[in-house]
Amino acid sequence: MFYVGRRFVFSFDLLLNAIVAGLLVGGFYAAVALGLSLAFGLLDVVNIAHPVFVILGSYVAFMLYEGLGIDPIVAGLIFTPVFYLLGVGVYRIYYNSFEKKGTESLRGLVFFFGLLFIIEVSLIIVYGVDYRLLEPSYIGKSIHIGVVGIATRLLVPFLGGVIMTLSLHFFLSRSFYGKAIMGVSQDGLALRLMGADPVKIKSIAFGIAIATASLAGALLIILGTVEPSINREYIGRVFAIVVLGGMGSVGGTLVAALILGVLESLTSTFYGPSWSLAVSFGILLIVLAVRPSGLFGR
Repeated sequence: MFYVGRRFVFSFDLLLNAIVAGLLVGGFYAAVALGLSLAFGLLDVVNIAHPVFVILGSYVAFMLYEGLGIDPIVAGLIFTPVFYLLGVGVYRIYYNSFEKKGTESLRGLVFFFGLLFIIEVSLIIVYGVDYRLLEPSYIGKSIHIGVVGIATRLLVPFLGGVIMTLSLHFFLSRSFYGKAIMGVSQDGLALRLMGADPVKIKSIAFGIAIATASLAGALLIILGTVEPSINREYIGRVFAIVVLGGMGSVGGTLVAALILGVLESLTSTFYGPSWSLAVSFGILLIVLAVRPSGLFGR
């Protein structure tokens, strides 16, 4: 679908490739939004700094790849426990400083804004504002199925996002701590009466949220270029995905991410990339106005 002179010509091949590319990017968006789905959707913690932890994960993967030659995905897995402990520590500070005192609504939001800028400025001081991109051996190739071309640079983050979504879904639905996390979002008092500490459960959940963000960062630096301030581009996206999918719904997060990825890809292909980011905020406003509970919200 493009203009030739003054005629409007439809290209089915271009449309199909745009949809496939959107689905692949959407799978990666799911990986980025999973942590916020836990923190915001289940714990009611408005972690506006979530995208900057994704970027921090990207730079950790970059550092290990450039310094030791470790594959970025392997690097992300190695540092997952570190980011988990970091998330637990951040939540403990947040809880003791704000949530415990009942002042988390505004002051807690300011806390995460401050955290965002501290991490961003620290990355700028250490690495500068140059764009970074990794080229592992499996990147740069393409798989062709008919008229559709699938770049491995898109395929690998997509598969990573799907695997992360399925893993988190099974953890929440099958494990004791997963069910406790689901329970604390519904009735913390009932959970306490059953012998579980809601603060401990929330700390575990927030640690997992930050750990998934770091893994998404390892996928991001494979997908495209990264620099410290790029986290701001993902704030609208991740909140739109979490709200559209339904607060705390892991499956809904994946579906919403795929929808957003396709819409952004179509917009970028046929109307220009400058409009694609506006799609996220447009979806967020529409969903809040029409269906605040999201597609799979309860």
